[in-house]
Amino acid sequence: MAIIIPNLNQLKGRGTAGERRVAEVLRRKLGDECLVWYDVAVGKKRRYPDFIVLHPQKGLLFLEVKDWEPKTFKSINPNDIQRLTSNGLRTDPNPLAQVRGCAFALVNQLKADPVLQQTAAHRLGQLKMPYGCGVIFSKVLRSQMENALPEDSRNLVLPDHLVLYQEDLRDDVDDEAFQNKLWDMFPYQFGQRLSEDEINRVRWHLYPELRIDLQLSQTNLFDDEPSLEVLQDASAMSLPDKIKVMDLQQEQLARNLGAGHRVIHGVAGSGKTLILAYHCQYLAQMLSKPILVLCYNVVLAVKLKTMLQNKGLGDKVQVHHFNGWCIEQLKKHHIATIEGSEPIYKRQVATMLAAVEDGRISREQYGAVMIDEGHDFEPEWLQAVAKMVDIDDGNLLLLYDDAQSIYRRGGLNFTLSSVGIKAQGRTSILKMNYRNTREILHFAYEFASEYLTGADSKDDDHIPLVLPESGGVSGPKPVFYRLPSFSEEITQAKQQIVSWQAEGVALHKMAILVVTLEQAKPLQDAFKQVNVATQILVDSKAKKAYLPDDNSVAIMTLQSSKGLEFTHVVVVGVGSLAPEAKRTASDAKVLYVGMTRAQQVLVVTGSVSEAEEAKGRGVFVKKLLKQATDLAS
Repeated sequence: MAIIIPNLNQLKGRGTAGERRVAEVLRRKLGDECLVWYDVAVGKKRRYPDFIVLHPQKGLLFLEVKDWEPKTFKSINPNDIQRLTSNGLRTDPNPLAQVRGCAFALVNQLKADPVLQQTAAHRLGQLKMPYGCGVIFSKVLRSQMENALPEDSRNLVLPDHLVLYQEDLRDDVDDEAFQNKLWDMFPYQFGQRLSEDEINRVRWHLYPELRIDLQLSQTNLFDDEPSLEVLQDASAMSLPDKIKVMDLQQEQLARNLGAGHRVIHGVAGSGKTLILAYHCQYLAQMLSKPILVLCYNVVLAVKLKTMLQNKGLGDKVQVHHFNGWCIEQLKKHHIATIEGSEPIYKRQVATMLAAVEDGRISREQYGAVMIDEGHDFEPEWLQAVAKMVDIDDGNLLLLYDDAQSIYRRGGLNFTLSSVGIKAQGRTSILKMNYRNTREILHFAYEFASEYLTGADSKDDDHIPLVLPESGGVSGPKPVFYRLPSFSEEITQAKQQIVSWQAEGVALHKMAILVVTLEQAKPLQDAFKQVNVATQILVDSKAKKAYLPDDNSVAIMTLQSSKGLEFTHVVVVGVGSLAPEAKRTASDAKVLYVGMTRAQQVLVVTGSVSEAEEAKGRGVFVKKLLKQATDLAS
């Protein structure tokens, strides 16, 4: 069966009966290798063909579906059709001319991409794949059209081989016969099969919102159309091992997120944030109320806010870390924080939760709520947030990965329905990691695998642990250095950053992750000596002031790095992790999160004295040293 995007369930409330019928027929009668998109805008003028079919061997086929009754037809020419409707005489574009206009809009865009151009001298500059157009009349029989128009006239306005009729959509039509009718709509065949990279190239052009940008960064997930200069640079347009578009599961998931409560369980680097951002962009065009995006991590909140503001969504989408949102709600509703001996941030959260419960803070404030890194949220937080969603729109999206649950011990020990999240039957799992090279993912997972265990959930009202699978990207092997002291770790980190800078890596694409706050300051001092700018993110004020695109190296704790990504990462101070046995599992998760922040290159350092080692400390240093030695051999 063909892959239909969006899936058929999402078409129930969209389009005409004929379009839904055609979608079902295409899904059943085309093979697994076919991709079929419904109602996608193409070209600068945003034309909408009903269906685009992509077959790796046959090429691109554009289809226009009409539910017109044959008795309404009055006249037809190559450009227009006149029909007598209940509202009087109506002139519509000839559907064949209409769909050709849509096809040319996309084909001209694809032809500007050198990667998709023919290289043979007699076809130089032409599109590498064939393309065709066709029309489907879901309520017209072939005999009715033949009786209405002689063959010579049909060849001028609607040639027989470019039109399917009602009887062609019957269930008893042979699959191969149906396919042949579609393939006959192509004016020519090249006999050359598109590669997976070339198919992704088409998707890259077809849907800008699916792009994972050329710099492999979350900051510019939705870059605008590339300039002509970029399109003319074949090296810039070639697809490396690292894909730059969502995979088909991600694309289907992003486009199929309808109203209601939804949960996505996704491993680190599986594109959860990409899907969240796409959904924000989609809903911002539809909802009158604002959209709330929440996460636990202050630095991640800053990055998400910057990303969405760069896309012009700042007025429609509000991004907060949970504690910051609590403070904002208390100020908005003029509610004083309760007194007590606990830290003020805990009292602010408690005050907000009580005010939501007793009605002092209004509910249903938002048209949609998106929760990133939901594994770090307490049950009472989720319960309060679920009440913030407009009951009519009901859009709530929870993103979750238990392997990255570093602020809460043991993952979720409650059902989602118990906190008001009604997502049964609307949960999805993303297992493929696209952030890290396979070497980094293997290194991080091998280290932490014994601590990332958990029974699979029997239903989608719980959160299962999802183990990652590599997206197939290759890169250098991670490196671990065991050093005599932390001061020598600083020297190693400084040398590494300076070396990467000399290779042309931008400073904002590098990060140094520390275990404790005290380790950050001497690192910053060391980089001042070599005139390398840094952002040190160790307190709330600095985290809120984080500038993701600033030309500086980010220095932060492993916990603060959660949800972020950098091409080059140094993790220092791992000898101070797991100082006692009861912290081994939780600290292993923290280190796993830190290592999986690295997209391309990972360096880890650790030091432990003989005296500390004799006391059973530095267990991660020994484990990583053995792992790195085995990897190098």
